[in-house]
Order: sequence, then C-alpha cells, then structure tokens
Amino acid sequence: MSTLGLILLAVFGVALLLFLVIRTKLQAFIALLVVSYIIGLLSGMSPEKILQAVNDGMGGTVAEIAVIIGVGSMFGEILKVSGGAERLAMTLMDKFGEKRVNWALMLTGFIISIPVFLDVAFVILVPILYSLAQKTKKSLLYFAIPLLAGLAVTHSFVPPTPGPIAVASLLDANIGWVILFGLIAGIPAAILAGPVFGTYISKKIHVEVPKEMLKNMAEEARGKQYDKELPSFKMIASLILLPLFLILLNTFASASLAEDSSLRTALTFIGNPGVALTITALLTFYLLGTRRGYSKSEIQDIATKSLEPAGIIILITGAGGVFGQVLVETGIGDVIADTMTNLNIPVLVFAFLVASAVRIAQGSATVAMVTAASLITPVINTLGLEGPILALLVITIASGATIASHVNDSGFWLVNRFLGLSEKDTLKSWTVMETIIALVGFGMSLIVSMFI
Repeated sequence: MSTLGLILLAVFGVALLLFLVIRTKLQAFIALLVVSYIIGLLSGMSPEKILQAVNDGMGGTVAEIAVIIGVGSMFGEILKVSGGAERLAMTLMDKFGEKRVNWALMLTGFIISIPVFLDVAFVILVPILYSLAQKTKKSLLYFAIPLLAGLAVTHSFVPPTPGPIAVASLLDANIGWVILFGLIAGIPAAILAGPVFGTYISKKIHVEVPKEMLKNMAEEARGKQYDKELPSFKMIASLILLPLFLILLNTFASASLAEDSSLRTALTFIGNPGVALTITALLTFYLLGTRRGYSKSEIQDIATKSLEPAGIIILITGAGGVFGQVLVETGIGDVIADTMTNLNIPVLVFAFLVASAVRIAQGSATVAMVTAASLITPVINTLGLEGPILALLVITIASGATIASHVNDSGFWLVNRFLGLSEKDTLKSWTVMETIIALVGFGMSLIVSMFI
C-alpha cells in the first residue's frame, strides 16, 4: 500500500473508532477489536496474520497490566471501605488549618486518587465539602475544585492508577520513570488547577450545597461517626506511599547498581509494580481488614467487588494493544514517523494532539489514552525511542486525554450532579480545571524533555 494510502487508512481507523463509540454506542473494547480487524483486512494482511497480531497484541499487553490493575483495585477498595479517605482528609485539614483548607483538600485528592478511582473518591469525600461550605458560607467550588484537581491529576498522571499504567504498558515505559515525571508534572498542575483556580472561580460562581443532598449527607456523616472508628493517618499514608517507594527504588537501583549485584536483584524483584502492589495489598488486608474486625469472607467479598471496574479497563487496554499491533504490522508507524519528521512535529506534540482530539470527540479519557498510545506505538520503534522519553510520552498522552471534559464525559455529569451546577457553570469550572491540568502537564513534559 502507498504512503498516502497508509495515512488515509490510519485516519479512517481512528474516525471509524470514534463513530462506533459515539454514534452506535458500541462498547470501546468491541469497537477497538472491530477496527483492528477492518484495518488489517484493508491493509492487505491475511486473516491468519491478523489473528496472530490480535493474539500478540492482547497477550503482550494484558500480561503486564492485569496483575497491576487487579491488585491495585483490591488495595483501593479496602482503603475505601475502611474509611482511609476520610481519615486522610480530616487529618490534613486539621494540619493545614481553616485558612488553607483548600490546599489540604488538593493534597488529599492528590494522595487518595493513587489507589482509589476518581469518581469513587469524590463520592466518598463530597460530604466533607458540603460541611465546609455550610460552615464557612463560601462557594462550594472553593473546596470542590482543589479536591477535584488533586484527584484528577494523580488519576491521570501517577501509577498505579489504571490510565498511566495502561499507556506505560502499551509504550513499554518504565513505571518508575512514569511516577517520577507524573509527580513533576502533576504537582504544579494540581496547584494551578486546584487552589489557585478554585479561589478565582469561587468568587465568580457562588454555589450553595444542593438541598437534596443535605439529608443524605447528615445521615451518612452520623453513620460514619458512630458506626466505625477511622484508621490512623500514618497507617493510611504509609500504605499509599509504600508501592510508589518500592517502584522508584527499583528504578534507581537499575540505573545505579551493577547488573550482577545481589542488592539490585532483590530491589528489582520487590520493586516490580506487580510485586510491590501485592505486598501492599496483603499488608492492607491485614492492617485495615483483619485487625479491624473484618472476617475472611468480608475481605474476600471486598476484593472480589473491586475487580468489577478493573476488568473492563484491562480488556480495553488489551484491545488497544491489538490495535497498536495491527498498525505495526501494516507499516503505518514508519509512515507516521516520516510525516512527523517532514512536518517538523515533535513526537510529544503529536501524542498530545492525538489524545486531545480523541478525548474531545468521544469523552472517555481511557479510550483517548489507549487510542493515542496505539498510534504512537509503531512510531516508537521507527524513531528508536527508549528510556525516560517513553515515560514522558505517557504523561503527554495522559495530559491530552484529560483536556476539555464536557457533556460527553461521565465525569462532567458526576460533578454537575453532586455540586448542583448548571451545565454552563460546570463548563466554566470543571471543564476549565481539566484543561488547566492538561496544558500544565503538557508544558511540564516539554520542559523536562529538554533535559533528557
């Protein structure tokens, strides 16, 4: 197939994927598989070769992320059930004081979203926002935007959350470097999109606590206050930071210790993301489960329930691996790389633009990440990219997949409902906040790329 034909085929593939997801409401996992089959056939691949690409793409991707996302979900679920999120928020607010409570909420979101899904963490913590707004008479956005910014940043940038894990797997990026660059890009993004923007927008839009939420909030607060004692802050913070520490230790050991070193071997093993999360999950089951009176059956039920949202993320990522493998087999990667070179488009800019376009068109950050990573995968081999730059690509794609959340994104309606906002005010607050995170994350990635 000609160069122009391959370019048109790649464009057609993405357009078809968007059509299937947006117009026909086809599940993203099925849509990615269907598009992979069609692209393979149109490119002239034999059915046998297409099926082999499907097996290679699915197997290679899922084998790496299934353990991480599965065990990470269990860890997050027991943390949620035990009241760890509430303890983290209450302690940080107490330490920061009333005048800097918005900074405490940003930090709470930043930490708690590492093991707990964004939407779950927000629902758990939103009663605290209601209480603060009622007590201070300030706009609900003054407290909500910093919390949401912290949640959104780590949800997109910092493993072991599923999004960056999925992209890192597709690009074969080192998780330790992704964590490091995610923190470097995420901290300024959370600050600007959280306390800074939150203070500004709360003066423009005054939001009262939704009346229909007040009764439920009071009942839930009473239940949490009297029915269970919250775990300690030090325990929660230690459990959340433990896997990050082990993974980063692995990265630095690999870079600084001799290959035949016994210490390097040990650190590489326990710092493997899957092993690090398994160690943390077992500790969490004991410290937040068994020691706090949960029976073995209850812990098992909690762990099993956590796998429900994890399953679809694993499958979508696997299908993204299939899409990427088919693109590799067709030779589209070489064409895209040549086009980028001729047009002087840096790979980071290209990745950001693709992820942004898919995100704005169909809404799902996960689909945007997987689609962009699938298109970038063939380019990586052609350009000979390796090492830390791959981790920066992960952050760049995650930034693009965060931008401009609007009415086709479930997160938009989650915030709209729980904060009692109009669609216009949700666009002015939540959507702008997400866009700030995306642009700052992208900007930081470009700055860091100058030094590696």
